[in-house]
Amino acid sequence: MTRKTGSKPAQQRIAEDNSAVLRRFPFDDTRDLDDARRGFVGTSGRQVIRDAAGRTVWDLEAYGFLAGDCPGTANPSLWRQSRLSADHGLFEVVEGIYQIRGFDLSNMTVVEGERGVLVIDPLISAETAAAALALYRGHRGDRPVTGVLYTHSHVDHFGGVRGVVTDADVGGVPVIAPRGFLEHAVSENVHAGTAMARRAAYMYGAALPKGERGQIGAGLGQTTSTGTVGLIPPTLDITRTGQTETVDGIRMVFQMTPGTEAPAELNIHFPDHFALCMAENATHNLHNLLTLRGAQVRDPREWARYLTEAVGLFGDSTDVAFASHHWPVWGRERAIGFLTEQRDVYAYLHDQTLRLLNRGHTPLEIAETMEMPPALERAWHTHGYYGSVSHNTKAVYQRYMGWFDGNPAHLWEHPPVESARRYVEFMGGADEVLRRAHESFAAGDFRWVVQVVNHVVFADPDNAGARDLQADALEQLGYGSENGTWRNFYLTGALELRHGPVGTPTATASPDLMRALTLDQLFDALAIRVDGPRSWDADICVRWNVKDREPVTVRLRNGVLTHVTGIGPAACEPDVEVTLDEDALRAVLLGEASVPGLVEQGRAKADGDPTKVDELLGHLGEPDPGFAIVTP
Repeated sequence: MTRKTGSKPAQQRIAEDNSAVLRRFPFDDTRDLDDARRGFVGTSGRQVIRDAAGRTVWDLEAYGFLAGDCPGTANPSLWRQSRLSADHGLFEVVEGIYQIRGFDLSNMTVVEGERGVLVIDPLISAETAAAALALYRGHRGDRPVTGVLYTHSHVDHFGGVRGVVTDADVGGVPVIAPRGFLEHAVSENVHAGTAMARRAAYMYGAALPKGERGQIGAGLGQTTSTGTVGLIPPTLDITRTGQTETVDGIRMVFQMTPGTEAPAELNIHFPDHFALCMAENATHNLHNLLTLRGAQVRDPREWARYLTEAVGLFGDSTDVAFASHHWPVWGRERAIGFLTEQRDVYAYLHDQTLRLLNRGHTPLEIAETMEMPPALERAWHTHGYYGSVSHNTKAVYQRYMGWFDGNPAHLWEHPPVESARRYVEFMGGADEVLRRAHESFAAGDFRWVVQVVNHVVFADPDNAGARDLQADALEQLGYGSENGTWRNFYLTGALELRHGPVGTPTATASPDLMRALTLDQLFDALAIRVDGPRSWDADICVRWNVKDREPVTVRLRNGVLTHVTGIGPAACEPDVEVTLDEDALRAVLLGEASVPGLVEQGRAKADGDPTKVDELLGHLGEPDPGFAIVTP
């Protein structure tokens, strides 16, 4: 859902800063524009992609305004990046390899085989993937899908798979992925999925109106589609670098790159095409070492090492490098230069952050003082449109040192609301804080305004003057941001201060993902929903005798839900034993069926007190997909 933001024009300071960007960087360099348009075949005449209920999932023309000149309310560098990323259609990479770009956050790649096509990374939603495949077929013929390949475990690279194949196809259609794909794809979207999705609503600005005062892109792509997310589990794992596979006559050589942009990821070389697919390991921006939506910190040292390895393995036989975002780089020399500059960005951030932390600098100090080498800063593809130097250096610090900067004053701080009340009182009360904050706003010190007025908002969230000023200052910071996700965070924060929570447009915990959970993962997912304080005095033991599997004994005690496979000293004496098959057990645990109901249907047998199951499940709480972020 999008709405009017109540947005305001850029203040003079922001407009001047944005104008200075035009003088700082080589906007007359058109190579990226030429590459982004190279190989264009055509695009869809269907402007809006809808789901079965008629709801808009993706609008191909939503970013048409980017064809105009950059306004004062946008950083010209981000405007340029968004204009390039919004270009949509079918593009030929080399003979036999095509990409559909601009139909979702990511690209879908189609490689032509002897009988049909291999689809690589089928977008987020089934609806956008189906539209992308239809566009390809409209120009290249109705070729069947003879293989699917997921380059890594993020939803924008597998979620739309049911738009290109069905379960019935899988017997004859291999689904290829790197080792560990399923575990990471499922766990990321289920265990912390609610919080990640809520923050992703900020990160991608999906609820913002698109326009010069709203959402103009996310740097890596434009935004996330909001259709049907699915998952078909892989049938062929890639387990080692150098592994070769041939699908429908398409020869592929794989490079494993775990722990780079995703915990399970790979690159692909197509020797017959002299083409190298870099998945999401080398794109036209500085990527995240710790994404703002939340994730485990990535390893920039390994990331850089794998980029060096890719050049060593495939550089002499690569005439084009392409990825699952943005546009390709053609020419052997240019492709190697692109990959090595990408390598140097991650290595520099890693090494220099460690140098500074070993001199006693804190995360904030490192982020504020870090400067990139001029040669890297001049390269457009190293700019922080998605990741940033600021939050990536903090991520490196966190990876090695954790959250604590070593200052004991930060060891036991008050939580936000209690801290805010004390700050406001010390600063002379809310009226005095706001009076001085308005002066700072007029002086263009928007960073300080959001830092200090945040205390007033958290001390008194009903203070309309504080909310309005905070929204205005966040908005100005958004207008000046080169980073697309920072802009979206700032503008979504302003939107929620003015209008209340906007919700979470994309839900990634789909039925397919829930079905893909192992029983261990499913029990773990339930354990994080236990309301601990309400369960301190509970002691409930349930044994599940699952047909064709070892029994699983579950115990809720001390506010902790544990599960033990098999019979032994770690398994408690059950209050009830329930015998059923795995499908029935999953239905009970997901709240789709009850034990009494299954017993009545003859699908389960209960020995003991069957009410103990409902009692145990009654201690589970529901996550909040719309929790507050910019207010208490």
